[in-house]
Amino acid sequence: MTDSIGWVQGIEGDFAVHKAVSEVLPEESKIVSANSHGISSWTKTGKLLVVSLNGSSRRYFLKCTKGPGARALVEGEYHSAFAIDAAVPGLVPKPAGWGQYSDGESQVHFYLGEFHDMHLAVAPEPEHFISQIAKLHQRGTSPNGMFGFPVPTVLGKFQRTVTWERSWAKAFARQLEDVIGYDNEANGPWPEYDRACRQLMDVVIPRLLGALQSEGREIRPALIHGDLWENNVGTEKETGRTIVFDPGSTYAHNEMESGTWRCSWAFYFNSPIYMELYQRHIEPSEPVEEWDDRNRLYSIHPYLNDSAGHPGSASRHLAYNDMLYLCEKYGPLDTLGKYDPSKDISVTGTYVPFQIHQLE
Repeated sequence: MTDSIGWVQGIEGDFAVHKAVSEVLPEESKIVSANSHGISSWTKTGKLLVVSLNGSSRRYFLKCTKGPGARALVEGEYHSAFAIDAAVPGLVPKPAGWGQYSDGESQVHFYLGEFHDMHLAVAPEPEHFISQIAKLHQRGTSPNGMFGFPVPTVLGKFQRTVTWERSWAKAFARQLEDVIGYDNEANGPWPEYDRACRQLMDVVIPRLLGALQSEGREIRPALIHGDLWENNVGTEKETGRTIVFDPGSTYAHNEMESGTWRCSWAFYFNSPIYMELYQRHIEPSEPVEEWDDRNRLYSIHPYLNDSAGHPGSASRHLAYNDMLYLCEKYGPLDTLGKYDPSKDISVTGTYVPFQIHQLE
C-alpha cells in the first residue's frame, strides 16, 4: 500500500498530490484543492489551487506519468516550455518545475506549470497565431549553433534523439530512425516497408535535406514546439490569447514544425492560410522548389510516432505511401513498391480523426 506520509493531506478534490509536488511550488504556498482535469493518453493530469500566506491564489496544471520515457517526458517538457517562454513570453504556460516520487509501487515523474482555462475546439486566429510561431522560430536560437537539444524530449510517449549535430540531414535521420524502431516494435515486421525505410534513410534524406546545407546554402537551427497540432493549441477564455502546450522541443529546421499540419488528423492547420501566412514571415528554404517534398518527409515522423502509439492505425500505411513517393523521385529502386496517389491525403483530402483515450 502507498505510504500516506508521502501525500499532501487535507486538500479538497479527487486528485492525490504527493509532497514532492509541493516542494517545487513557491515558498510559503499551500495546496488547497486538486481535481482531475483534461484528457491524456499517456499521463494523468490535474488542476491545483494554491494559496500563499498573503492570501493570493494561483492555479497550476499537474501532469504525472510513469514507465519508460517518463523522466524524458517531464524534464523535456520543462526545458522546452522554459525555452519557448524565454523566446516568446506568454506563448506557452510558464513552467514551474518537475520531479519524481514513489507511489509505493513505482516511480512517478511529474511536471507542473501554470494553469490556463482554455477553449480547445476553437481554431486560433491565423494571423496572430502564425506571427507568434514565426517569432518562436526566429528568436529561439540554438545555444551552440547546432541541431539538437540539451535534454531528451518526447513526442506523444516516445523519446526523441536530440544529440547535437551540425548536419540537419543527420539530425533528422536520427529522429526518424527512432520512430521507425518504435513503429516496428508496435506493429511488427513488414519487408516492403522496411526496404522503403532503408532507402529513405540511405538515399532520400541525404539528398533532400543535404541540399539545404550544400552549394553555399545554410540553414539556422530554430527552436520548434515539436508537436504543434490542433489538440496542443488553445484559446484562453479570459483573454482570447492563443496558447500552445505539451511541447517536446528541439532545435531543428524550422520547416519541420509544419510536418504534422499535412497529416490525416489535421482539421484546420491543413488550411492553406496558415502556411501562406507563415511563409510571409519566413520564406521557404532553398531549394524552394523542394519545399513540398520536405514537408512530406517531415510528416512521416509524426505519422510513424502515431502508428507506434496506436498500433493498427492508418498512419503506417500513409507514411509508407509517402516514402514511396519520395523514393521514386529522389532514390528510385526497382525492388520497392509503387506510390499510389489514391492513398495520398494531399491528393484526396481524406480526414482521419485522431483518437485520444484517457490513461486509466
